[in-house]
Amino acid sequence: MNKKYSLLILLALLLPLGLQAQKSPQDMDRFLDDLLKRMTLEEKIGQLNLPVTGEITTGQAKSSDIATKIKRGEVGGLFNLKGVDKIRDVQRLAVENSRLGIPLLFGMDVIHGYETIFPIPLGLSCTWDIPAIEESARIAAIEASADGISWTFSPMVDISRDPRWGRVSEGSGEDPFLGAQIAQAMVRGYQGKDMRRNDEIMACIKHFALYGAAEAGRDYNTVDMSRQRMFNDYMLPYQAGVEAGAGSVMASFNEVEGVPATANRWLMTDVLRGAWGFNGFVVTDFTGISEMIEHGIGDLQTVSARAINAGVDMDMVSEGFAGTLKKSIEEGKVSVETVNTACRRILEAKYKLGLFDNPYKYCDLKRPARDIFTKEHRAVARRIAGESFVLLKNGQLSPGSSPLLPLSPTGTIAVIGPLANTRSNMPGTWSVAAVLDKSPSLVEGLTEWVGNQAKILYAKGSNLISDAAYEERATLFGRSLNRDNRTDKQLLDEALKIASQSDVIIAALGESSEMSGESSSRTNLDLPDVQHTLLEALLKTGKPVVLVLFTGRPLVLNWEQENVPAILNVWFGGSEAGLAIGDVLFGAVNPSGKLTMTFPKNVGQIPLYYAHKNTGRPLKEGKWFEKFRSNYLDVDNDALYPFGYGLSYTTFRFSDVTLSQPSIGMDNQLVASVTVTNTGDRAGSEVVQLYIRDLVGSVTRPVKELKGFEKIYLQPNESRTVRFTIAPEMLKFYNADLQFVAEPGDFDVMIGPDSQNVKTARFTLR
Repeated sequence: MNKKYSLLILLALLLPLGLQAQKSPQDMDRFLDDLLKRMTLEEKIGQLNLPVTGEITTGQAKSSDIATKIKRGEVGGLFNLKGVDKIRDVQRLAVENSRLGIPLLFGMDVIHGYETIFPIPLGLSCTWDIPAIEESARIAAIEASADGISWTFSPMVDISRDPRWGRVSEGSGEDPFLGAQIAQAMVRGYQGKDMRRNDEIMACIKHFALYGAAEAGRDYNTVDMSRQRMFNDYMLPYQAGVEAGAGSVMASFNEVEGVPATANRWLMTDVLRGAWGFNGFVVTDFTGISEMIEHGIGDLQTVSARAINAGVDMDMVSEGFAGTLKKSIEEGKVSVETVNTACRRILEAKYKLGLFDNPYKYCDLKRPARDIFTKEHRAVARRIAGESFVLLKNGQLSPGSSPLLPLSPTGTIAVIGPLANTRSNMPGTWSVAAVLDKSPSLVEGLTEWVGNQAKILYAKGSNLISDAAYEERATLFGRSLNRDNRTDKQLLDEALKIASQSDVIIAALGESSEMSGESSSRTNLDLPDVQHTLLEALLKTGKPVVLVLFTGRPLVLNWEQENVPAILNVWFGGSEAGLAIGDVLFGAVNPSGKLTMTFPKNVGQIPLYYAHKNTGRPLKEGKWFEKFRSNYLDVDNDALYPFGYGLSYTTFRFSDVTLSQPSIGMDNQLVASVTVTNTGDRAGSEVVQLYIRDLVGSVTRPVKELKGFEKIYLQPNESRTVRFTIAPEMLKFYNADLQFVAEPGDFDVMIGPDSQNVKTARFTLR
């Protein structure tokens, strides 16, 4: 072993938690200046190369093509290589067998947990619990780093108002204010204070920019909007992640203003670095450079040059930089200084991670058994999963009776549906490091939960979808539901026989985990055909039916809302979802989740979101249709479930809103207060939501915008006054000249349990 690195490793092991010695920016600059002077052009370009390496095993590490490139200094990092032993061996290739011994970055899509899986990000956002979201990222960083990972391609902060887009499951919903809070929490959780510890990893804000606004909700599709709308509705979470100190940013696939984001200098340099002061590095998405050929802006050499000149620093998989930059430099299309700048950014990231002090910082072979999928981590995942579930309906079986939920864990309970007994679908999409058979299915979780108190019966009831080819597309990556070759009638008859023996039916229906996520756009958001038939038949038995809905996006649930007594949306809750669902169904946990995306009544309403603007002919409140107004002939304008909506096993009463003063100037603030009372007989949490409307602006403004929230826990009959401080900074927006301003005038303050049911007061900004 190289003696220099032996000494460094020994010193690092003497430091607790892999802490690296604190060094000044000047120390870093001197170190990198010296290193860059010693690097060849080929080695500098090599630092910009990020190939995929999932096929490498320990035995192949020294003989594969990628190993040869590593030894030549032609690789800056690798991604989706799992296992600390493999990563250690590959890192040794770079450190001990290349000319300069520059360590590699090891990245992975650690999106909502590593092996301990938390709810999908859309579900996490529905907790409205920022400390819990940060805690989930902290645990993900601990586990990923224990297995050798130093960099995660998370958080995804794209705002989307179109549930046809499958990747809404990976984001935090439709609202930029909430999305910004979550972006910062995730960055803090991953990176810790300064990434000095060996259980802190580098975050990556993605996808920059506007990916969630793809036309027609179709993945990778074109985005086109005004800059004013970009900054008012979409950019805030990216900026918040940068301000939180994220070490990297990922370019998005879509074009922006006719130029693919990966080659868009205005985005990558003028906005990201110039306006926001980002000092980390930018990586492309998977083959983002070579895909620009299909966009029609040039061959591989041309698009590679455009990308690096735009401000992109690292090429994921395309190897466009590695294969063409030297030629572009020779032809004067790219400068050596541009390559030097990109290379330095990559080296700075490695320096800040402490990899030059200790290249094996993340390669402690004792950590996986100690830090991954621990009992403590799973307990946190279970608690957070319970917070993410949204109670959409909880009706009475007869007038005057109690609501159906929570259930008593007694008698005979039938669990029926294609999502009832699948371990592999419980974690949800983008859980690439999960060990899928470790996640108990719903049937297994409920059976463990009730123990000897109740009897659990199971029947599949139907396949996921009648179309076998569609089901295959929706169950990729080891998430098969093991399609049953019996006829639909045979499956249904078995389910009805099981239902006849039960006291209550839990219908586990909805999407499979891969029906949402990347490249999983849908045009029909109804419950799949055979599942709807099954649900209808179960309701006709006369037995109480609870719909436990698995989904990665808002669905169209008009019929279900009208006919099913109780609906609990559980998203995909992660490793412990089976037990967490039991916690809520049986009342050990009072549901407190609130929607962060609007649920439409009809796909034709999409995009449908709460922060819309009025037209000159708005439909009057309470009206279904009026000729020559902005409405539809066949459906009203309202959402089925509005943004911020979610029920509880208790009830809450909101007082009128009081303001500390009727007006403020540009240099002071006021306090808006509301008293919330738990009027039910169970303790529970409520998310108190603050919305503001700018009544008159130099440009049109939304009918309301989220500007604050607080999650409170109240015992029965307990009251609490929640106070929000309102300052002029909260009232700012981007005007027609893209100036960030607050304009004098009247504002409505709205506070309530969701975006639709609010109490209102008015103040004036002088």
